[in-house]
Amino acid sequence: MQYIILDTETDFDGWRTAARTLVLGHVQPTDVTWTVQGGEADLFAPPAPSPILEVNEGTFSVSGKFVDLAKSAILHRDPERFAILYRLLWRLRDNHDLIEVATDSDVGQVTAMARAVHRDEHKMHAFVRFREIGRERSAHYVAWFEPEHHIVELAAPFFAKRFADMPWSILTPDLCAHWDGHALSFTPGVSKSEAPGEDRLEETWRSYYASIFNPARLKVKAMQTEMPKKYWRNLPEASIIKPLIEDAERMTGAMIANAATDPHKPQRRPEAPMIRRPATNDLDALREEAAHCRACPLYKDATQTVFGEGPDNATIMLVGEQPGDKEDLAGHPFVGPAGQMLDRALAEAGVNREKVYVTNAVKHFKFVPRGKIRLHQKPATPEIKACRQWYEREVSAIQPELIVAMGATAAQSVFGKITPVGKTRGRLIDLPDGRKALVTVHPSYLLRLPDPEAKALEYQRFVEDLKIAAAMQRKASRAA
Repeated sequence: MQYIILDTETDFDGWRTAARTLVLGHVQPTDVTWTVQGGEADLFAPPAPSPILEVNEGTFSVSGKFVDLAKSAILHRDPERFAILYRLLWRLRDNHDLIEVATDSDVGQVTAMARAVHRDEHKMHAFVRFREIGRERSAHYVAWFEPEHHIVELAAPFFAKRFADMPWSILTPDLCAHWDGHALSFTPGVSKSEAPGEDRLEETWRSYYASIFNPARLKVKAMQTEMPKKYWRNLPEASIIKPLIEDAERMTGAMIANAATDPHKPQRRPEAPMIRRPATNDLDALREEAAHCRACPLYKDATQTVFGEGPDNATIMLVGEQPGDKEDLAGHPFVGPAGQMLDRALAEAGVNREKVYVTNAVKHFKFVPRGKIRLHQKPATPEIKACRQWYEREVSAIQPELIVAMGATAAQSVFGKITPVGKTRGRLIDLPDGRKALVTVHPSYLLRLPDPEAKALEYQRFVEDLKIAAAMQRKASRAA
């Protein structure tokens, strides 16, 4: 008898390695016992796994369909899944096409387990509700979920992509997933007592759910199939589901009794005409004029124009790429996480932040909505060109000696063409008007680096680039 102990409940690599060795060693499925480290041991199992078999040289292959099915089925909670998969693998060695026989009992069982796993994954995507812990910049979002199968690692990337800009944790009894804005991590499972209670957003969510509830389309059985009652206790809308169902008949009758209305006509926000004023180099006048800019479509979705800020006699002009979510809401450049990193780097480099003019190549926030989150989207060349007039007029008003382009979009605006950051970074470049330019990375690039060592190294390179600007600022200060 061979006793195989896997590292975790989802140890597919460990199962695959052991299964391959067992098949090549001609070990019958009935002669293998599978367990998981730390799990309930077989009554007659030895205290340690069987030694690795010594097998003759050999190989065999299975279809990609079996591998995909096995990767999913191994996440099922059935304790016999490892044995069932090995039995099917054993049979596939001699009958390669068996995986296509849907009526085969082993194939059917593995397929059903894989479907159950993906169905549970879908339920997790649909029924996780985050609750806010803390406020403002210190906010963290936490959710509780009880999966039927071992799907946390499978489902977590979906949340990392959809809620990329907010730190969150999903707590489950098996495994907890965490996202810090850069990378996923996992910790052991916890009890429900560690999950948060209601937050300030609960009532808002209930109001929204009630507003979209359509009693005329209510099908209770179908609703319970898609949203089983076991999930209700973790949903903020659960408390109003029963009253809404009970009131559905009255609401439907009222809808029928009301007179028909004209079809809804889409409403468009009236577009204010772009205000055209005589050309001026006064910063306040420029800022007011830019507030009404309609040169590209970005103004339609952005909250407001985010113009540059700083002294009108600054020696150094820092040019970023575009305002982010925080800047769009505040109306000021570099007030979010990237701005905080920039302030720290300027201080370490010796640049007097109060004597620097800070702006962006594009003055409106370009984004893609993902639920409640607005994800930054890189400006396109037509948008950069449309906004370049404001950059040129800022330069004319301030007359800086050095322009620091942070990121590829900023470099394209400063040089008037696509300019690779890597090839031009960290050295002074002469501009046609006699000024100097310095190209470096955008601080948001540093925030996105997942590896701490790489982030620390790139941050120091960023500071070294800014020290070139600091030297010019000191030189200009002495000359004055």
